[in-house]
Amino acid sequence: MNYPTQFDTIIFDLGGVLVDWNPRYVYRQIFSDEAEMERFLQEVTTNHWNEQQDAGRTLAEATEILVAEHPHFETEIRAYYGRWTEMLAGAIEDTVAILDEIIKSGRHRVYALTNWSNETWPYALEYFPFMRWFEGVLVSGDEKLIKPDPAIYELILSRYNIDRSTALFIDDNLKNIHGSWAVGLPAVHFESPGQLRQFLAEKGVL
Repeated sequence: MNYPTQFDTIIFDLGGVLVDWNPRYVYRQIFSDEAEMERFLQEVTTNHWNEQQDAGRTLAEATEILVAEHPHFETEIRAYYGRWTEMLAGAIEDTVAILDEIIKSGRHRVYALTNWSNETWPYALEYFPFMRWFEGVLVSGDEKLIKPDPAIYELILSRYNIDRSTALFIDDNLKNIHGSWAVGLPAVHFESPGQLRQFLAEKGVL
């Protein structure tokens, strides 16, 4: 991957980068068997199913669709959004510290691009004060687009007049990283706050 010699804009993903979100925080309280829980998450409340809410499908519709398909798991399915806030363990504080440093340096524009349901987004805004630090946030559920659709990257670039050649996108999902590179937007795969800090230091952002 070829990176520019200097960045002027940093675009953060949220879940998995700045927010510790994991349905297992709830389902470990529901399932006594770890393997059974994993099968439920992989075969019932699948990533594809969850992404449709990020793309704008209502939580109520999503829940009823799944209950109809898997009636024997009705209680477990309804817990997904009934207990959704319990899936948030809190902020990933070391990454929030990185965000804070970038903003305080005043040398970069800072935005967020997130796959997030528009129904649960208001809670995130209220619960995580740093969500209001960004110059702009593009929420997939509001736009009816999700990463890695090229259209969502093009939308944030055009909406905020971002030059893709000097911007950097940070995401914990490799699929989304590949989507970013596909539209010519440099990106780095987030693996840990320490790894990200080292990368940004090497690139002169920190």
